[in-house]
Amino acid sequence: MGKQGSPRSPRPMSQNTNSLFRMKDYIRSSDSLGANDPSFGRRILGGDNYWNSKVVLLHGLKDDSGKFNPCKGGYVGKRHTWFRQNVKFIAFMFVLMAFLFLLDSLMVSIFGSINLQGSSTTRNSSRREEDNVAYIHEERPMVQMYGRLLNLASSALAEEFKQDSLNFWEEPYRQASKWKPCADRKYPTSPGKPEKSNGYIMVSANGGLNQQRVATCNAVAVASLLNATLVLPKFLYSNVWKDPSQFGDIYQEDYFMRILKDDVDIVKELPPHLKSLDIEAIGSLITDADIMKEAKPNDYVSSVLPLLVQNRVVHFLGFGNRLGFDPLPPDLQRLRCKCNFHALKFVPKIQEVGSLLIKRIRKYYAAQRQLDKQLLGDFTPSISSNEHTATRGPSRYLALHLRFEEDMVAYSLCDFGGGAYEKKELEAYREIHFPLLIERLKNSKPVSSVELRKLGRCPLTPEEAALLLAALGFKRETYIYLAGSHIYGGSSRMHPFTSLYPNLVTKETMLTSSELAPFRNFSSQLAALDFIACATSDVFTMTDSGSQLSSLVSGFRTYYGDGHAPTLRPNKKRLAAILSENSTIGWNTFEDRVRKMIEEGQRVRVRSSGRSIYRQPRCSVCMCRSQ
Repeated sequence: MGKQGSPRSPRPMSQNTNSLFRMKDYIRSSDSLGANDPSFGRRILGGDNYWNSKVVLLHGLKDDSGKFNPCKGGYVGKRHTWFRQNVKFIAFMFVLMAFLFLLDSLMVSIFGSINLQGSSTTRNSSRREEDNVAYIHEERPMVQMYGRLLNLASSALAEEFKQDSLNFWEEPYRQASKWKPCADRKYPTSPGKPEKSNGYIMVSANGGLNQQRVATCNAVAVASLLNATLVLPKFLYSNVWKDPSQFGDIYQEDYFMRILKDDVDIVKELPPHLKSLDIEAIGSLITDADIMKEAKPNDYVSSVLPLLVQNRVVHFLGFGNRLGFDPLPPDLQRLRCKCNFHALKFVPKIQEVGSLLIKRIRKYYAAQRQLDKQLLGDFTPSISSNEHTATRGPSRYLALHLRFEEDMVAYSLCDFGGGAYEKKELEAYREIHFPLLIERLKNSKPVSSVELRKLGRCPLTPEEAALLLAALGFKRETYIYLAGSHIYGGSSRMHPFTSLYPNLVTKETMLTSSELAPFRNFSSQLAALDFIACATSDVFTMTDSGSQLSSLVSGFRTYYGDGHAPTLRPNKKRLAAILSENSTIGWNTFEDRVRKMIEEGQRVRVRSSGRSIYRQPRCSVCMCRSQ
């Protein structure tokens, strides 16, 4: 989630895990108290009083014996007489001292042993408590909301001779193959670059990989609209994503500038005479609060252009969805498409590991497609030899983007059958991460979880996604790539899915630790690997139409898929209505209704007004339709 109070995509370590680590640290700090407490050792050895009492006792004896110092000759005779008379008393004193010393040593030994045993017991108790805490968070009871349907799905998938869902491995409509990419064509009517620039546009984009991708292409369009020079976008560091990656860490800078050179002037940094300016002081800093969401071109011309001309520079901070899709001049729409589908290429490091990931998922490579070449460049896998391919397993796979991360689950306000513990956990997460949502809820009429589900506002659970795929006829042996991988509830939530589809893989399971090492702590670069794996899959299944990753991936598949890259888009509202009949609906009826829902979503449609051109590029300014 890019902004506070709104869902944000793949995420951070969950709050529960942080709590776990904090609890572990507390246990360890309690465990090591003896090492850090300077009085601990003295207590084991009897303490300061023990040593002080010895000093006092010896000092006292020294004083008493001082009376009979042999140097004082006048007292020698008396001393021997006194010694003979008190020899028994002296012997008794020595015996008494020896006894006290032995008793003292024994007591020190006993108390020291008790302390050490207590310390050991505390450590063992701490370890047991720590293990219990880890167990609570890692091993929760399995959650099932549709047990009856799961049993029916399992029986259906067990039928060995059941026909595979060939309809859903391919685009069902021939018209899809008639649309071809053409946003990079040169048109005589294209305005091109202006002779003189009005100034420089800087953009610091928030969010994750996909939000920043959209912001970049919107910035290109705005720069063209205002006859401005674009400075390569900066990516803001987010406390959510915790990724310091910049544009050049993800995309090829020189390639980006070269592809767009005929449309927009792009530079890597401001000229020296503008670097020293205080952008905010001169009034050229423009935040998301200063310009409305889905703003129209006229909004930029009336409010931003005067500042640009006056100060020669403006800086957009955030720039999340700050340019609408309609009305927009055709050349600017085309430029958006050119930016998204042609100019933004991943850096070789990402392409190389992405290619390795695809090869391992597919087992062998059967064909080179335009989609693969665009995403993987020089690292596109070569076609495998036909020899022994039958023994290597299937080459096709389905990619699934499950938006069931903790932030999405918490923000939805839906109930997912996890009981009181889950409810409290999600409430605590909302209080920390979504304070604006909490305030809004205080001043609004509550909507029940049942009603939210009926309205299609609840993210699909792994269990619901598995039932969806089973109803579409995907066999149990289907290879499935799971994007994101940070599923709320972990294995307890995924168990219903993996019980139906065990061949589930992620980038973490397909790549070694050393191969993933360069991407650790760089969530946007890891998201780029998911983007590649989803976009190049044989079938892509989204579970949330509002997800930026799903939107951009489906658009990429439409643009470069040549009519052979189907995307499955469940209607959550309709699916919720079907699943509400869990206790009575027959499996055949369930299959029929789910398939009709998906088939309707696969119809070849031209982009309608107001729809995202990144998600639905089928239109005359972005793609060309052959007869």
